[in-house]
Amino acid sequence: MILTVTLNPAVDKTYTAGELITGHVNRMRTVMSIAGGKGINVTKVLRQYGYPVCATGFLGGYAGNFIEDYLQKQQVMCQFVRVDGETRSNMNILADNGYVTEILEPGPAIGEEKLQQFLDKYEKLLSNCELVIMSGSVESGLPEDIYAVLIEKARMKGIKTMLDTNGESLRKGIEAKPYLIKPNQKELEYIVGHKLVNREAVVDAALSLHADGVAHVVVSMGKKGVLSVDGGKVFFAKAGKVSVLNTVGCGDSVVASYAMSIIEKERNEEALKRAAAISSANATTLISGDIPKDTAEELLSQITVERLR
Repeated sequence: MILTVTLNPAVDKTYTAGELITGHVNRMRTVMSIAGGKGINVTKVLRQYGYPVCATGFLGGYAGNFIEDYLQKQQVMCQFVRVDGETRSNMNILADNGYVTEILEPGPAIGEEKLQQFLDKYEKLLSNCELVIMSGSVESGLPEDIYAVLIEKARMKGIKTMLDTNGESLRKGIEAKPYLIKPNQKELEYIVGHKLVNREAVVDAALSLHADGVAHVVVSMGKKGVLSVDGGKVFFAKAGKVSVLNTVGCGDSVVASYAMSIIEKERNEEALKRAAAISSANATTLISGDIPKDTAEELLSQITVERLR
């Protein structure tokens, strides 16, 4: 069983439009609502590939019901804590000119009582899982070191953890030494405190985090590709050449792919290659976390892995 933690899930609403103009009335051509949030996207990809998943975090209101109903239909074991207020909705607007605009709502505030309920539930769930994936932003009311707390609890039970978040939650989470982190380049820049002007600078930053105790650092670099540092070795895989419709969920697809590779004990080069293929395939569909497997397999045969150091 893989346990996914989504502290701030969302209903993702994907719109298409000819153009988005600020300060004007914008009429959308189409709209589609799906269960989302980074950890939920990871969960969706894992289920598509047949892995047993338990999902936990916080859900509230009608939006929370929508997400839980969707996951249960995908045969996900749902162990969420219900909260007052409404789970957020996020808007992803895809314009014909190629621009993608995201509007992200804040989630409901989480009180001390609900936090304790979640921590108690999390402790119990650890007894039946092999790997824990923590993804996404932290809801209002939760401490910035919440991921560090969860990582430490898993370590005490000998369970590997993967972390994909941003800001201070990422910084404090790194201090707890998760097995794998998956920042994008901007998130990595926040951690190191300066701009990373080229790939060599990204490599140096990833190596510094690896030297500080993070066993595996994976950096998603958008259309450039994916970089991996593991065991002091640095590998890079270019993104697959595809017609991009929607990039939301590509980083989450990398996380899900690496989770599968960890379970299957794949060597690093193969894990990186598969992650690049699955992430690129995700970009070809409007639905985030919905992988066209035929496309992913075709890309897998095309992507090459380069050792940088």
